[in-house]
Amino acid sequence: MRDSETAAKNAAAGETWSPIVELRQYTLHPGKRDLLIELFDREFVESQEALGMKVIGQFRTLDDPDHFIWLRGFPDMPTRACALEAFYDGPIWKLHRDAANATMIDSDNVLLLRPARPGSGFVLDGERPPPGSEKIPEGLVVATIYHLDESQSDDFAVFFEHALAPVLTDAGASILAVLVTENAPNNFLRLPIREGEHGLVCFTAFADEPGYDRHRTALAETTVWAELARELGPGPQRDAETWRLRPTARSQFTGRKHWVLN
Repeated sequence: MRDSETAAKNAAAGETWSPIVELRQYTLHPGKRDLLIELFDREFVESQEALGMKVIGQFRTLDDPDHFIWLRGFPDMPTRACALEAFYDGPIWKLHRDAANATMIDSDNVLLLRPARPGSGFVLDGERPPPGSEKIPEGLVVATIYHLDESQSDDFAVFFEHALAPVLTDAGASILAVLVTENAPNNFLRLPIREGEHGLVCFTAFADEPGYDRHRTALAETTVWAELARELGPGPQRDAETWRLRPTARSQFTGRKHWVLN
């Protein structure tokens, strides 16, 4: 089944999450990541979801031991404002905020996103592992963030779907989700987001790191990047931000349903 057909099936079945997504990147004090993850997986999953949010996934970044990425979803912007206010004024955050904040150097690197088209959001992997789970899921998730000028954003989204996505798939990637910047103003000012930016974020899955390395080698042998430069200039490729991610033990989004063994 082609990616576009899979996406349409997912959308029709109501399987994708969520219309509004925060991509949150934290820079942590050295050696504090596992401490934050243990606290997060124990205290900050069910307590947020009870208030109308969805904790889509949380990840260790393999290329930086002091970097933590997680994804939080909302059905709409008004729910976002109400749910965040309820959580950050609520008892769980008040009880654990000092311990959480003590692990962080910076927590303001946040992109507000939405699915690039119907069906291109996240498909979650069944039930979340229960509290106390310690087994780290196998496989690799890769997040690629393309930073764009406003004039490039619409053209790049079309280029990605029709030209770049098939090349990624042919080179061994399984595309999990494609999101673009949501330009609605921040409606919970206590938590900053990166406003006024434009981008596209693609999440892909691989069974293991060698599979990802083979993917990169295959991509290097294509002409797609030269075509991209001709279409839009070198900016999207040059400024792309790529993170290799390993889901935590309680991340519901792992990509394992969609591994490509190659």
